[in-house]
Amino acid sequence: MSDKVSIAGRGDWLADENLQLLLSVLSADGELARIAGGAVRNALLGQPVADVDIATTNPPAETMRRAKEAGFKPVPTGVDHGTITVVAGGRPFEVTTLRADVETDGRHARVAFGRDWKADAERRDFTINALYAEADGAVIDLVGGLADIEARRLRFIGDPEARIREDYLRILRFFRFFAWYGDGRPDGEGLKACARLKEGLDHLSAERVWAELKKLLSAPDPSRALLWMRQAGVLSRILPESEKWGIDGIHALVRAEADLGWPVDPMLRLETMLPPDPSRMKDLAKRMRMSRAEADRLVQWALAANVKADTAEGALARQLYAGDAQAVVDRLRLALSSARARAVEDDKALAEAGGYSRQLGFARKWTRPEFPLNGADLKALGLAPGPQLGLVLKRLEQDWIGSGFAIGRDALLERAADEIRPRP
Repeated sequence: MSDKVSIAGRGDWLADENLQLLLSVLSADGELARIAGGAVRNALLGQPVADVDIATTNPPAETMRRAKEAGFKPVPTGVDHGTITVVAGGRPFEVTTLRADVETDGRHARVAFGRDWKADAERRDFTINALYAEADGAVIDLVGGLADIEARRLRFIGDPEARIREDYLRILRFFRFFAWYGDGRPDGEGLKACARLKEGLDHLSAERVWAELKKLLSAPDPSRALLWMRQAGVLSRILPESEKWGIDGIHALVRAEADLGWPVDPMLRLETMLPPDPSRMKDLAKRMRMSRAEADRLVQWALAANVKADTAEGALARQLYAGDAQAVVDRLRLALSSARARAVEDDKALAEAGGYSRQLGFARKWTRPEFPLNGADLKALGLAPGPQLGLVLKRLEQDWIGSGFAIGRDALLERAADEIRPRP
């Protein structure tokens, strides 16, 4: 335990009146409540705190009673595992009773509620996630988390294999938290345990795996973590499509993001690690149970043709119109990041980077023009509904595209009338 480290003054959130009142009512009459986990970790690391979780000695029913008496709204979101979400001042706080694992199967745990803070800390995954803080900000460290925070070292609590066998998702969390908070090399024992037990990932639901991978890819620079995942055989276990493709492109993309001010985009980062094969991307999206938007983006990126650095704006506009604009932008960003990385030693790549940069600027500003005609216009000219109508409309649209979208509606109607008019 440490009485020398405090998170007081490291963020306005700690002084929130509703949070302080909640901690107070949960700490009355011999009970105790402390801030737990990520909020304490992030405050110590100087990073933003989004969610504030609370650990308490109160059983769930008592947590609900006290929260309700204080005028808050308790919601039994995970009551079987001791978690009550208390909405205070419009903000949700997850309040969880101290626990010890009774039985685990690598995915789920049966827990027993208790009052032992050390036992509660030791059932958590990593030392940096097992810190507590009193209402005044004083940090409670029961597992050596403060030293690991100071060294930016990610370390399992106790035996890494034992922690992983409790929940195999902790393999992915090991690399995800290393990407966000680690420095240097990953902890050797933890890395070895992840490599030895990687087959356990096969038992996890696709949704959990994809959610964890997406969080890892959202880190400021996930490239080191991905490298160690590949070394340990973990990356190819969950993403076999990357095995022969590699992850080298992500280094260049991360540098481009930093230099050019691009927002972090986990889907674009994923694309750097995958072969642009539409069939395999469709299978991957289905296996990972991606959202429809995510799956469509991945497949459209794979379908899109590469853009050459010297492609003229007119030709690029036609490609943007004919295909998926987001997919073309993705291709351009990846091409630009690759060219920038090669430009350090290659003058030709420097020229390519300039071309891709101009094209990307054009593509970002491009808005899809609307073809001026539709089937009703051709019907009004006397063309009967059917396949012929569709063919004429398609030919006219191709003429319009070929003109750089310059042919006006009246001119198109004249061409349509010429096509429809009976030949003598």
